[in-house]
Amino acid sequence: MGLKLETMNTAGQLKSDLPKSQAAESDQGCGRGAPQLALVIPCYNEQDVLPITLPILNTKLSDLEKRGLITGNSYILLVDDGSQDSTWSIVESSHSQYPTRVHGLKFSHNRGHQNALYAGLMEALNRGCDAAISMDADLQDDPDAIDAMVKEYAKGNDIVYGVRDNRDTDTVFKRSTADLFYKMMSWLGTDTIPNHADYRLMSRTTLEALSHYTEVNLFLRGIVPSLGFPHSKVYYKRGSRAAGESKYPLKKMMSFAVEGITSFSITPLRAITGIGLISVAVGIVILIYVLVSFFCGRAVAGWGSVMCSIWILGGLILSGIGVVGEYVGRIYLEVKHRPRYIVEERI
Repeated sequence: MGLKLETMNTAGQLKSDLPKSQAAESDQGCGRGAPQLALVIPCYNEQDVLPITLPILNTKLSDLEKRGLITGNSYILLVDDGSQDSTWSIVESSHSQYPTRVHGLKFSHNRGHQNALYAGLMEALNRGCDAAISMDADLQDDPDAIDAMVKEYAKGNDIVYGVRDNRDTDTVFKRSTADLFYKMMSWLGTDTIPNHADYRLMSRTTLEALSHYTEVNLFLRGIVPSLGFPHSKVYYKRGSRAAGESKYPLKKMMSFAVEGITSFSITPLRAITGIGLISVAVGIVILIYVLVSFFCGRAVAGWGSVMCSIWILGGLILSGIGVVGEYVGRIYLEVKHRPRYIVEERI
């Protein structure tokens, strides 16, 4: 399966724009040894796919180790996000079978994909990993892209984004809404990577930087690009789920989009102010029209225009209150300083 690479410096410029001598010198200066790699995988009711995923990832790590690209103490870290099936039992049995290769965290309650992902990354950081790759358990993220990510890390890139080069397996609705989401995030001023989910490599340096983010409303697809650091992209073909069902139905996708928007942009609040000013201007124009009509003797008594105005303005007011309420709700969750998650067990 072909992979494409795009390497950037901290200013976001393509390294290919640099003179060849400078690019080669840069790569040589940033060379790194083989890292202890952690594969961080959030799991929620993944009993059907884990028996397929774990042998493939174990083989992948063994192959990378034989080629000298990673150290022998690299491992897979599974984060059970309060699953209701036998996911944790599979994690335990896999750890018994591969005690040095498979480790796990178990939440006491379901706390969501982003919290599970963050917990796994912080656990990997505390375990002393040199780099961590986050990916989903369903194998839609091509495991072969890990090779290219590790090589990009060796060149000195602290973050390597896995970017889909196609969405052939998605429905037309999902493709169109995903494109709309990334365009909206760009318009709102949020630094996101189009067609990138949470398949990425992060060095220990970036994990330490991420550990300083204490917010409850996590949107890692926006936080990680804001960290800075040298980064690059690896393009891969998005596959189909190996087994089981998608854990991101439409309702969760919409909730995730709202989370991302409210976590990184106050543009909706400013938009409400703009709409309010426009409404006032329209109201003044209507008032002038009514006064002119009255003095010219052309005023027509009627309730249609009044009712339309009430409904339109009422809808704008309620929409504005709803947007403000979303932000107030986020503030409410933040100021309570409750823990993001509670780890019930770790192996």
